[in-house]
Amino acid sequence: MLKHLSGAAAIATGLCLMAAPVQADYSLNILHINDLHSRILPVNKYDSTCGEEDLAEGKCFGGFARVSKALNDRRAALEAKGGNVLVLDAGDQFQGSLFYTNYKGQAAVELMNMTGFDVMTIGNHEFDDGPDVFLNFIEKANFPIVGANTIAAPGSVLRGKYGTSIVLERGGEKIGIIGALAEDTDETSSPGDDITFFDTANAVQPIVDQMQAQGVNKIILLSHLGVPRDKEVAKQLTGVDVIVGGHSHTLLSNSNDRAEGPYPVVETAPDGKKVPIVQAYAYSKFMGELNLTFDDEGNLKGWSGDTVLLDQTYPEDAKMQARIAEMNKPLAEIQKREVGAASNVIDGSRSVCRAGECAMANMVADAMLARVNSTGGDAVIALQNGGGVRASIDAGPVTMGEVLTVLPFQNSIATFKLKGAHFIEALENGLSKVEEGAGRFPQLSGGRYTWDPKAEPGSRVVSVEVGNEKDGFVALDENKIYSMVTNNYVRNGGDGYSVLAEHAIDAYDFGPSLEDALAEYITANSPVEGTVSGRITAQK
Repeated sequence: MLKHLSGAAAIATGLCLMAAPVQADYSLNILHINDLHSRILPVNKYDSTCGEEDLAEGKCFGGFARVSKALNDRRAALEAKGGNVLVLDAGDQFQGSLFYTNYKGQAAVELMNMTGFDVMTIGNHEFDDGPDVFLNFIEKANFPIVGANTIAAPGSVLRGKYGTSIVLERGGEKIGIIGALAEDTDETSSPGDDITFFDTANAVQPIVDQMQAQGVNKIILLSHLGVPRDKEVAKQLTGVDVIVGGHSHTLLSNSNDRAEGPYPVVETAPDGKKVPIVQAYAYSKFMGELNLTFDDEGNLKGWSGDTVLLDQTYPEDAKMQARIAEMNKPLAEIQKREVGAASNVIDGSRSVCRAGECAMANMVADAMLARVNSTGGDAVIALQNGGGVRASIDAGPVTMGEVLTVLPFQNSIATFKLKGAHFIEALENGLSKVEEGAGRFPQLSGGRYTWDPKAEPGSRVVSVEVGNEKDGFVALDENKIYSMVTNNYVRNGGDGYSVLAEHAIDAYDFGPSLEDALAEYITANSPVEGTVSGRITAQK
């Protein structure tokens, strides 16, 4: 029996939650995913759609049919042994592939209904196309969606369409689940003026208190805050037993050598109790399983579990696989869609873009800068790795298929701030393996630099300037903090850009998709012209 809680008052006045007789050492099993980001089809090691060759060689991961079967097989196995199970989604089903571009969340909600999720919290990308698109998702969902600190104003189409929290029953015990969303979602997505985001602790604590007053002594925060913020919130809240999270795409694991921390990470609440925090990376690659043990007074006394890599040894659900194949058929037509025209060939060849300024990379960098600043951003420099550009565009009509060939990796736009001196370090990294044809070669918008190919790696940057051809250039100030943009792969240290992973300030890696930004730029500036303009100069 599901009980929606529309707010603290609803808990106080609309529910009668008398605790059932409690048995000692109650166990609860939580199966969870987060940040699937429209990876309906299996993905490769780079988190983009897996090709036929990789599929044949068994090198693919995840995809919704595999995630669904893994969740349901594990749920059935646990329940067969008398286990109590919850299946949770920590948000961001939207954005990341042609399935979202075409279906705007309707593919995701259909597949989630087929799977049988118990609860979902709101992710910031659920607002990417505004409240109306999210409403369409909510109205089709056969599962509750919760967000305690995400308040729809009177008159909003979302008013009353989701609750703050919910109480479920498993094995005679009441389990409270409260949702929370990143407080800066108004800056990272498009919720509109009628949605307000409040401080998580202030929004959640009153609900926890009233749940406990009515006999609910096992409480989960289903969070889309990111692990760093989850840690802060865990130290502020009293009465939350566990945080199941998303948003930061963090791999927590006790068995994977790429993990950013153990599964779970643990913080201490103000009352001294330990609060485990879990997250399971992103893009359908992992399923998390957390096993909790409570004493007869409802105190959390122990936990175990880990994330599970969903490689091709895990089978796919046959019925869902067939439905996904049907959904995928019209997406081929999207690739034929014209987004604009090019007045000349826009060179994106490997040999050019990995050794010097190239027109296609210039356009990608310009598109990133334009996309961020069109929504109120203040970025002044865009950095694109040359290896992220995979093709040229011919003169004439430009199709979405061509855009996806240029940018096949399903990267997102990442914004951050960086000290000038650290930006020079980033450029040095980008210039360090030119002789090897490495993909890290740095392409720019909003700046230009001169480098010395004869110098030793690490000392090749001669000069750097910030500005553009229209307004002029000024020398980069090594002590100044600059607002910048790149793709999420580079920002997270890909292609050797560890300086960005280590020193970026206020980084946000989950903006719009890079291919959509490029397509929008081509449409807005059509016919586009591929040019080089002296942004990169090799000293002779």
